[in-house]
Amino acid sequence: MPGFRFQATDPRGKMQSGVTEAATAATARLTIRDRGLILVSLQAERSRTSSTALPLRSLTLVTRQLSTLIGSGLRIDEALKTIAGGQPPKVAAVLLAIRTALTEGRSLTEALSDRPASFSDYFRASVRAGEQAGRLDAVLGHLADFVETRTRNRQTVMLALLYPALLGLVSLGIVTMLMVFVVPDIVKVFTARGAALPFLTRALIGVSGWVRGSGPLAAAVLVAMIFGLTLWQRNLGNRQKLHLLLASGWLTRRFVQRMNAAQFASTLATLVQSGVPLVTALEAAGDATPNLHIRASITALTQKVRQGSTLRSAMEGAACFPAMLVAMVASGEANGRLGDALHHAATDQQRDLDAWVKAVVALVEPGILLVMGGLVMTIVLAILLPIVSMNSLVAP
Repeated sequence: MPGFRFQATDPRGKMQSGVTEAATAATARLTIRDRGLILVSLQAERSRTSSTALPLRSLTLVTRQLSTLIGSGLRIDEALKTIAGGQPPKVAAVLLAIRTALTEGRSLTEALSDRPASFSDYFRASVRAGEQAGRLDAVLGHLADFVETRTRNRQTVMLALLYPALLGLVSLGIVTMLMVFVVPDIVKVFTARGAALPFLTRALIGVSGWVRGSGPLAAAVLVAMIFGLTLWQRNLGNRQKLHLLLASGWLTRRFVQRMNAAQFASTLATLVQSGVPLVTALEAAGDATPNLHIRASITALTQKVRQGSTLRSAMEGAACFPAMLVAMVASGEANGRLGDALHHAATDQQRDLDAWVKAVVALVEPGILLVMGGLVMTIVLAILLPIVSMNSLVAP
């Protein structure tokens, strides 16, 4: 049933707010009055939840609670209602809207598909595989671990990048202010002296003039290009071309393949360990892979596995997975413990990816210092050189 957000006062005059579930607004009003509350405002929540993004911490908690309740034998709709009772109003509204979709005869995957802001492709694909295999509780438990790990990794990277970002922003602002306000005044002094200026100083004057005259236009063009690229890549065909370029370009190929391999192995390990059939798990893992070109390769290898090929040979034919991952899969198939092998492979891939990201992040800060320090030093030299030249001319 739909959820309704309400504000009401109790007999003591204290304001209360929350979400109640009812078939109609009239029923919601009666429910609130039966609780001894005086209704102040009532608003339907169902139309607002599709764009509401659940915080990652709430998503982790809800997923874990849902796994526990479903594993204990509770129906999904009842589990959602139980969990919604202990959540903040916005989270409860999303859960009640999902429950409404279930009572209307839709599957959990279909209900989650209405809310892509809260439930990623990976999340929905895993839930679909769990529903098809009848192992939804186990899949949700693994999903909770995944969301929790992703949240922790994201926080680590964001905190690591915070200082370099602030440093770069402040440094860029200082250089821009020097170009706009300081350099022009110094140029006036040099011009009044009529002295011949060194090349570095003349170059600095040219750059300063360009920043003052064309800087705002260049910034506007850059913003327009970014906006245009965003619109361009919304088209599926254009996005496929971009993903192909990223997956095959010499500068981005290694990182993109590592990232997608880690995602693929993690998803596949979660589903296989949860008892999902291999072909179904491969389909879900492919849907959860971010790069569309690699996703198409996974679709092709899934077809090969369906036709009787081993996973190892199909992955080798795809030519988009690290050799170590393929070797781990071969080992798991040989000893009949594919789920454990995929789990170890996913852990290794994620560890390598995290180490690579940390190394890049660690290089950002000294890189910004070197670049900005070099710019400031260039500006100082461009200003000092003509001063030193004029002093040598007037020296006895």
